Amino acid sequence: MDPALSQIADRIRAAAAAGQPLRIRGGGSKDFYGEPPVGELLDTRPLAGITSYEPSELVVTVRAGTPLAELEAVLAERGQCLPFEPPHFGSAAGSTATVGGMVATGLSGPARASVGAVRDYVLGMTLLNGRGELLTFGGQVMKNVAGYDVSRLMVGALGTLGLIAEVSLKVLARAPAEATLKFEMDQAEALAQLNRWGGQPLPLNASCWVEDMGVGTLYLRLRGAVAAVEAACRTLGGERQDNALVAPDWALCREQQLPWFQAGGGRDLWRLSVPQTAPVLDLPEPPLVEWHGAQRWVHASAQDAPRLRAAAAAAGGHATLFIAKKDPTTRTLARFDALKPPLDRLHRQLKAEFDPAGILNRGRLYREL
Repeated sequence: MDPALSQIADRIRAAAAAGQPLRIRGGGSKDFYGEPPVGELLDTRPLAGITSYEPSELVVTVRAGTPLAELEAVLAERGQCLPFEPPHFGSAAGSTATVGGMVATGLSGPARASVGAVRDYVLGMTLLNGRGELLTFGGQVMKNVAGYDVSRLMVGALGTLGLIAEVSLKVLARAPAEATLKFEMDQAEALAQLNRWGGQPLPLNASCWVEDMGVGTLYLRLRGAVAAVEAACRTLGGERQDNALVAPDWALCREQQLPWFQAGGGRDLWRLSVPQTAPVLDLPEPPLVEWHGAQRWVHASAQDAPRLRAAAAAAGGHATLFIAKKDPTTRTLARFDALKPPLDRLHRQLKAEFDPAGILNRGRLYREL
């Protein structure tokens, strides 16, 4: 065990013995996500660096504290990428996001519905549990099944099961062609079209429907082979956009920085995750729709929370209080939907196994865990 990892392991063991909560943090770009962090800071940034990269094998192994922008730059040099487009949530000074935070939050960008989520690209992982023990799961190839699912358990766990030290990821080559098409249509028509297109052999990659000044607009991004993208453009119609002009907008969509997100008027930002086939939902106002209908962003006041959660549940999904404003009422709301008894029991058992003293990111996912 190298010195930086050994020092962190010692801190975890001491905290477990004292019952002192630890707040795992990399760059802090996602501190807003989940329940408010508590405990003494445990900085993962000393665990930095790419330890192995095999471009021909489409596999990279990287330490958790490595800046996400650094990893993406190295991949770009070889014409490769993280296809799920993880958000950075950077400030004006630049991105502080780390690879560990990317995995711990499990957040993906606009292409998620077409290419898969973060967890689909995790091949293996090394982590420190709540006893300060170094555990390794999975490997560096897709066919390695030993402990593979355990690695994926850590994706989206917000550090409650362990401190991610190193992760192996599958990467992909950048698509040779891309195009964005624009269509004027209302939300119901956009959802219906996306479902129809989803059943056809089209290189769909991302979509975004938004209403501005009462006019609904669907943006559809295509990626793939040159011939496939060009054929799809001819088949689908719409108004083709200049790639150089629209690329920044897709990046802003990934970061939740489009004008629509900025126009919330101080209200909370909710994310509703529902099946792609879900119809128009009963919401306080028109949402911004991504992931071919599966992700719907909504600005709402605290009193709208029951309505949002009921609408998501009725559609077979769930609602997350993604960004809570500084409203006293909002602070009492749970960020994530309550777990049903069987899942709640499994979560508690996992927490007890990986972090018996309950010191790692205590209450970050669910307040009682």
